Amino acid sequence: MAPRVDALFYFLIAVSLFFGLLIAVLIVYFAVKYRRRPGRERGALIEANIPLEIFWTAVPLGLTMVMFVWGATIFFDESEPPVGSIDVAVVGRQWMWKIQHPEGRREIDELHVPVGRPVKLTMISEDVIHDFFVPEFRIKKDVLPGRYTTAWFQATKAGEYRVFCSQYCGAQHSGMLARVVAMEPADYQQWLGGGLTGTPAEGGRNLFQRLGCATCHKSDGTGQGPSLVGLFGKTVKLEGGKTVVADAAYIRESILDPRAKVVAGYKPIMPLFKGLVSEEGILQIIAFIQSLGGEESAAAR
Repeated sequence: MAPRVDALFYFLIAVSLFFGLLIAVLIVYFAVKYRRRPGRERGALIEANIPLEIFWTAVPLGLTMVMFVWGATIFFDESEPPVGSIDVAVVGRQWMWKIQHPEGRREIDELHVPVGRPVKLTMISEDVIHDFFVPEFRIKKDVLPGRYTTAWFQATKAGEYRVFCSQYCGAQHSGMLARVVAMEPADYQQWLGGGLTGTPAEGGRNLFQRLGCATCHKSDGTGQGPSLVGLFGKTVKLEGGKTVVADAAYIRESILDPRAKVVAGYKPIMPLFKGLVSEEGILQIIAFIQSLGGEESAAAR
């Protein structure tokens, strides 16, 4: 995305410089030409020129619409990760970045990625607002407590790229540094297989069992809670007639505050797990539920 962002930026700079210089020159020219002369002469009344009025209204309008459409196109393309992206979980905290790959490899303050393949970052903060900023990739996204944000990039050249937190987050904000290591695909696969600890879905399954969630959320739907098979991405009917899409944000809220949105036909008996499950654990449970099938998980496959 960097060349497209840069092209729009250079266009905005060029337009600003052109009109800035044009206006500055005209100000000096008119100040000299129409200066007050001896005798206090008064200028002649100038009649309105309709074609000229239309021209200098239409030209700025056309330029600003070009900027708007161009910028909106880039914005929407930056906001929607391509199908088949590598989904990496990122948790920010004072003052480090904790990262887990879908294959299970974990990192702190480093993110290894393959060249030529899009990478989607699903990010959340454990404490205050952080910001994941990679200048070379032209991506900058706030990482918020209690809310998932996403960003994506695709490295085109192997190398190391600095990551900064660009939201003031505390005393050691300036030291919250990391790096993206872009590797050739073969080197990345070799690195990826060197430290696997189980996929996030496997970790989520273990956590699901350890917390006793399987007691109520039975796969055949006979438990005291709804079945989670095929849930991810589907529309869920709630008590009171409202509906909600079972995305990552809904699942996270249901874990931490299950009484916030109660599924129709079930009682609000699920205990609160706030303070008992870390943000990393919640992401693992979400990955496990996603692995059980659903509209979004099927589309990703």
